Amino acid sequence: MDTLPKSACEACPQFNANGLKKLGINTTEFDFVVALAGNPNTGKSTVFNSLTGLKQHTGNWPGKTVTRAEGGFEYNNQKFKLVDLPGTYSLLSTSEDEEVARNFILFGKPSVTIIVVDASRLERNLNLVLQVLEITDRAVLCLNLIDEAERNNIEVDTRSLARDLGIPVVATSARYYRGIPELIQTVSDLANGRIHCKPHRIKNIPENIEKAVQKLSIELKKEFPEIPNSRWIAFRLLEGDRHIIELLRKGEFVI
Repeated sequence: MDTLPKSACEACPQFNANGLKKLGINTTEFDFVVALAGNPNTGKSTVFNSLTGLKQHTGNWPGKTVTRAEGGFEYNNQKFKLVDLPGTYSLLSTSEDEEVARNFILFGKPSVTIIVVDASRLERNLNLVLQVLEITDRAVLCLNLIDEAERNNIEVDTRSLARDLGIPVVATSARYYRGIPELIQTVSDLANGRIHCKPHRIKNIPENIEKAVQKLSIELKKEFPEIPNSRWIAFRLLEGDRHIIELLRKGEFVI
């Protein structure tokens, strides 16, 4: 499996004339937006390149020095714009990379978020995974570098992981195209509502904090009817997140 040639995968049904078409940087018209999130060194860029046919077409986020990459692919006559977010370990916005990634997932409202993790270092990656799942319920876990995990005799029970996280889990080795057809199909199913997620969320919150969050969430919805995930934003406000506070003051909720 580690030496699976590209041509073998392109012979699969998912890669027929009505299946995958790599669009490169052509993202002017699209049906869905897909965010690509993950820790550094998880092979996220390789996943991006596998889907778009690009070798990282980069630019800068508006007003930021953080590098971004955008590309596209077409699958079953639907066009997907793929946005490769900065690699980050957290979404708590303690750095510009984290702020950009967090704001896009929250305010950019992607149709699907692919969370790329290193299968051989899964525990290190779960912090970001759980943070993303607090923001969105439309996500798929891309368990990348599965070939390296296997070489190190690491087995991951994808079914149990999917059950515990409440989202689909797809094992991949992006550099060999292994699992990429399944990932594309899962993204398509999520975007079209054929899969509904029930992601893991924080539970057993102290009663006083829960009441404060509920009250603040209601007030946020009254003041900003279009704001996404007011509950998560309420948590961040209670934490004193200055970036969220500034966004609320400016009313900047469009990415």
